[in-house]
Amino acid sequence: MKNTALTKTHEALGAKMVPFAGYNMPVSYEGVNIEHETVRKAVGVFDVSHMGEFLIEGPKALELIQKISTNDASKLTVGKAQYSCMTNETGGIVDDLIIYRVKDETYLLVVNASNIDKDWEHISKYNEAIGAEMRNLSDDYSLLAIQGPKAVEAMQSLTSVDLSSIKFYNFVVADFAGIEHVIISATGYTGSGGFEIYCKNSEVQQVWDKVLEAGADFGIKPIGLAARDTLRLEMGYCLYGNDIDDSTSPLEAGLGWITKFTKEFVNSDNLSKEKEEGSKRKLVAFQMEERGIPRAGYLILDADGNEIGKVTSGTMSPSLSKGIGLGYVTVEHSKVDSPIFIQIRINKVPATIVKLPFYKNT
Repeated sequence: MKNTALTKTHEALGAKMVPFAGYNMPVSYEGVNIEHETVRKAVGVFDVSHMGEFLIEGPKALELIQKISTNDASKLTVGKAQYSCMTNETGGIVDDLIIYRVKDETYLLVVNASNIDKDWEHISKYNEAIGAEMRNLSDDYSLLAIQGPKAVEAMQSLTSVDLSSIKFYNFVVADFAGIEHVIISATGYTGSGGFEIYCKNSEVQQVWDKVLEAGADFGIKPIGLAARDTLRLEMGYCLYGNDIDDSTSPLEAGLGWITKFTKEFVNSDNLSKEKEEGSKRKLVAFQMEERGIPRAGYLILDADGNEIGKVTSGTMSPSLSKGIGLGYVTVEHSKVDSPIFIQIRINKVPATIVKLPFYKNT
């Protein structure tokens, strides 16, 4: 079991620690509902240093990234980030990731913790014929997510950069919390705005302490992975291993918007064919119409009780106070406003397919 550079700090704060993706991680501090509400209404800080970071450099860097990712990285200019995914030879998703263009020929790829080794091998395999420079920085860097509507105001005193000027999916390399050359990225996984901060392991304790100090007047709290999951699910963001995996295509997962057929990438021919012919199933969002919490693996049924799919993610939404979920269903049953049923033990509980996001930020 690996630890992040902040593990002892989380334990001292009374965090409940759990194994996650091979790391010892804080799942909660005060409780998921309190932490969820803190991010929706104020500001919270997550330690997500278990995520992986790969540096792809040199004159062949873009060629490699274009080959292994579905989005068009040629559109990236220095200071911009892009959500993308990597596909395997059968059309499934190896991982979803964020690609940062740090310099003209330098890109940072941020991948999921559970997939670090798999992703490295996958990219390396395609790099054999291309020859870009690759470095795995995952064990050397930490990542903090400072999220919530008060994030800009709460963190402004820690940097000389105007945080309000950093647009969504843009980033700067600047001073932050007394550390030079930190990546401040207007990205996140919560839908409530904020930043992600990349720094070295040796620097993260100082950054963490100063973030909590600067945010004290704004109600900042440390937030665990449980609230991270409820926050992302209210937005309908996919979680690798639940909603997307090696057997799901980006098209059926609703990720057609990051799948660009203006270039060739791994298995692009078959995915282009799927786009033309149509997918057989589709990832949909649904909300429960009666009491009940949907869980991954529960069956989704039509009005006649026939199985039409399975739940991939589900929870009791802290913001909406009702059960919500994602799941794959056959395309003919995927229309918004369609009534469905979730098999919860012996009960068939009514639900409705809805449009994302569940949570509308007012």
